[in-house]
Amino acid sequence: MDVLQAIQTRRSIRSYTDRPIDEETLKKLLEAAMCAPSANNKRPWHFVVIRDREQLAVISRIQRYHRPIGQAACCIVVCGDESVQETHDFLLNDCSAAAQNLLLAAHGLGLGAVWCGVRTGADVSRYLKQTLSFPQSVVPIALIAVGYPAEEPKAGDRLDPSRIHYEKW
Repeated sequence: MDVLQAIQTRRSIRSYTDRPIDEETLKKLLEAAMCAPSANNKRPWHFVVIRDREQLAVISRIQRYHRPIGQAACCIVVCGDESVQETHDFLLNDCSAAAQNLLLAAHGLGLGAVWCGVRTGADVSRYLKQTLSFPQSVVPIALIAVGYPAEEPKAGDRLDPSRIHYEKW
C-alpha cells in the first residue's frame, strides 16, 4: 500500500477479532511511531504496550470513548517525557506525530486501530500514571487500541475545498 492510499483509506477501527498481534508486527508499529518528526529531534516519546486482558478491560471502562480498548489485542500508551521536551506544545506535537505514524503503520499492516485521547489531569491520565508506574516527568498523551479489524468502515472523499485558504483567509 503506498503512503497516499494508506492516508486516504485509514479509518478508526473500534471492533476487533480475537487474533493476537505477533512480536514482529508490534515491533514494526513501534518503529514507525519512532520515525515521526519531533521538534529539535528531541524524540520525547515513550510507549507502554498493554496486552493484559484485565488491564485493557479496566482502562476501557474509565472513559466511555475508550471502550474499544477492551476488545483490542493491545493498547499502546503514547507518553511524553517533559524532562526531554520542556515545551508542552512541542511535546504534544511530537507525540501526536508518533501516534499518527503508528495509526498509519497499523493500517498498512492490515491491523485496525483507533486513537483514544487523554486529557491532562483526567481520570484515565491519573490512572495510567499511577498503575503503570510512570516517572514524574512522563505524561500519557494518547491511547491507541490496536487489533485485527472486525469491521471495515468505507473510505470516503474527505477533501473539503471550503477549508483550504491560499495566501490569506
